[in-house]
Amino acid sequence: MQSIVFFQMTEKMSLVVTIAFLLTRLRLFRRLLQDEHNFREKIVLILIFGAIGIFGSYSAIRIQGALANSRVIGAVVAGLLGGPFMGGAAALISGLHRWSMGGFTGFACGLSTFSAGLIAGIVRRALKGRHIGWEVGILTGIFTESLQMLIILLVAKPFRAALALVQIIGLPMIIVNSVGIGIFMLIVRNAQEEEKRIGAIQAQKALAAAEAATKYLRGGLSHETAKAVCNVIRQHTDADAVAITNTSEILAHVGAGDDHHLPGQPLMTDATRRVMIHKSVIVANSRSEIACVNPGCPLKSAVVVPLLSRGQVIGTLKLYHRREDSISPLDVEFACGLAHLFSTQLEIAALEQQSQMLKEAELAALQAQINPHFLFNALNTVISFSRSDVELSRKLLRQLGELFRKSILKDRKVITLAEEMERIDAYLSIEQARFGSRLRIYRDIDPAALNYLLPPFILQPLVENCIKHGILPVPEGGRVLISACCREEAVHITVEDDGIGMPEGSLTDVLSRNRTKNSGIGLANVSERLKAMYGPGVVLNVRSSPGKGTVFSMSLPLEAGRGGELAS
Repeated sequence: MQSIVFFQMTEKMSLVVTIAFLLTRLRLFRRLLQDEHNFREKIVLILIFGAIGIFGSYSAIRIQGALANSRVIGAVVAGLLGGPFMGGAAALISGLHRWSMGGFTGFACGLSTFSAGLIAGIVRRALKGRHIGWEVGILTGIFTESLQMLIILLVAKPFRAALALVQIIGLPMIIVNSVGIGIFMLIVRNAQEEEKRIGAIQAQKALAAAEAATKYLRGGLSHETAKAVCNVIRQHTDADAVAITNTSEILAHVGAGDDHHLPGQPLMTDATRRVMIHKSVIVANSRSEIACVNPGCPLKSAVVVPLLSRGQVIGTLKLYHRREDSISPLDVEFACGLAHLFSTQLEIAALEQQSQMLKEAELAALQAQINPHFLFNALNTVISFSRSDVELSRKLLRQLGELFRKSILKDRKVITLAEEMERIDAYLSIEQARFGSRLRIYRDIDPAALNYLLPPFILQPLVENCIKHGILPVPEGGRVLISACCREEAVHITVEDDGIGMPEGSLTDVLSRNRTKNSGIGLANVSERLKAMYGPGVVLNVRSSPGKGTVFSMSLPLEAGRGGELAS
């Protein structure tokens, strides 16, 4: 009899697992499998897993006035994915339903189902967000199903009937349902990993769009440049429409809705106007939240991101979809990354237009240059932490935005050493998240030197060079030391690494005037600017030995950085 129950239970469990697989093919359900859920998403998941538990009861095997079933699978998986609240609520739904079906084990089975959901939620909380794989699912299933058998023995009456029932269904239900929970968790985790892979592909497409679009924004924000940028984004993303506005009118709209979202028309959506007022990102998940004045507008969800210049909103970037609730967290991150880069490029354009001298314009462009490949790596780093460490991913996004903001230094020929270090710290926080223990940063900054005035982007290229060309080629990584001190009427600043170093013949090439593609601000530029600011006697010194590392050093006149001719 027990072997018959085992095979019949396996058949019923396979139906539940098949439902799990089919659910993970639905985009809505895949979005709900994010590790962080809002209240609305939790309610939807509770109803789904409660329904899975009810299905398990209806597909049960009737034995001696009781039911051998796979009901517990829905309750336990809900708890492992969403914690005690989700697990307990889903289990309560399926447990109350089982109680309503009657039978001498009705109350015991309902109670044990609720207990299983809570226990699974407690397991998730105990693991503190760590990856929960199929192994945890099987072990949790064994424990909760064993507990169910114990509750039946303690609660169901008469005891002899309960004992006889447990002897028949106990082992099959413990084994089959535990395996079913493990398979369910494996299917869910595979779906989540697939979403992550899709997200990485989307990130590459978004960054490719950003890199292709930035060349158009160098001419500023106009109808022509906005349309070109929208076309590029549209080609690289799955958005149904892309739009760019300034503060008063639509500059370009490409895709669905272009029959009434026409260039030159006043702003048509309430979501755009709210972004202008609050300077923050808005996600509209329905047509009513977009609030387009045209009642036939096909656009039903959108993410609207402000474009900023000097801290002021100068326009918006909007990605639209035809379906409601189709904006994922990755969509928001991508849109924000695009907007940050576009804002930076627009500030560069404004800075170049205001420049009256060729030399100042060239310097301003160098100061504002953001390497799209660095942004690509930074956003991929954020994506990699978006599920495992949400708070860290948010912190890195803030640091990335701060780095971009500080990269635009309007009308300033000099900044303090403290400001230069703030920008370097923002850059390093992202690089350390990428490379972990391979990159070790040390600082030895004399507080008396923090207010010293020096040209912007003097130290950051040195730090980048130490990391990219000194430390990263070494498999085990290394350290970078940034030091500054006041001594003998000068501020002595050193940036050094213990990386692979360079032979003597390479030092001349390092300080040559030519900058390689994507190299950012060259070391030759640093040396030339030091001479221009402090005189021909102040240069960038470089010492390096293969296998021992590289040392960049400079000695800046103390008096020049106290606000004299340099600060004027």
